[in-house]
Amino acid sequence: MRHALLTATLLLLTWLAPLHQARAADQALWEKSTLNQILKRGELRVGLEAGYIPFEMRDKRGEIIGFDVDLAKLMARYMGVKVSFVNTQWDGIIPALLTDKFDILISGMTITPERNLQVNFAEPYIIIGQTILLNARNRDAVKSVKELNDPKYTIATKLGTSGDITSSRLMPRAKIKRFETEADAALEVKNGRADAFVYDLPYLAVYANQYPEGVYMLPEPFTKEDLGWAIKKGDPDFQNWLDHFIVSIKNDGTYDVLYNRWFNSTAWLKNVQ
Repeated sequence: MRHALLTATLLLLTWLAPLHQARAADQALWEKSTLNQILKRGELRVGLEAGYIPFEMRDKRGEIIGFDVDLAKLMARYMGVKVSFVNTQWDGIIPALLTDKFDILISGMTITPERNLQVNFAEPYIIIGQTILLNARNRDAVKSVKELNDPKYTIATKLGTSGDITSSRLMPRAKIKRFETEADAALEVKNGRADAFVYDLPYLAVYANQYPEGVYMLPEPFTKEDLGWAIKKGDPDFQNWLDHFIVSIKNDGTYDVLYNRWFNSTAWLKNVQ
């Protein structure tokens, strides 16, 4: 009997050992999680590039405002921490995340396989598409992206964006002029130094409404793109929290309130003009 009891005890301990090891590994993973560090620090650090209307931009007072900004503030409120924003140039924004300049990248970033090799993305929080802002002189000549694939046209893009990549792929015969900011690219079209600017529909729609005499926008996007929040790899706890956060605010209607404020209204424009 004693021999049988000892054998059963050893078998039980052998069975429990992997569970204990797994729990210890899970705890170690949580200790390293960015989410845990945010809670300990009492601050959520958000990386973005102010200048992507209406996602993140500066108002007349110099404050960063926008759809992404409101989502980040709401995120911090749910965590019970304060929030700070780290304004970063787009071409260095992923390296800045990976070197811990901030905790999360919330800046209207399109989820792509190439970017996903460097960072992980939470579930998409909005779906947009690329469209075209045209100089008014091209109003009757250009009706689709295919017509711009011609050496006579100059296409403005923002360096490193999905619009830049799409332009090179779909319009290889056109001349491509790359700019550091979307504002510079749009101005190039407005001033007639470029024929078109390929970029995200929300930004171009706002710009076209501001300058109807100089530019116009093709109303239908020719791509479909998921935008996501980027975090460092190897952090399932943070990614899990973010996925459930977006589901929660969509289910309780909070997301719709913010969406309508920034995309279905232009009342905020008076604060940035």
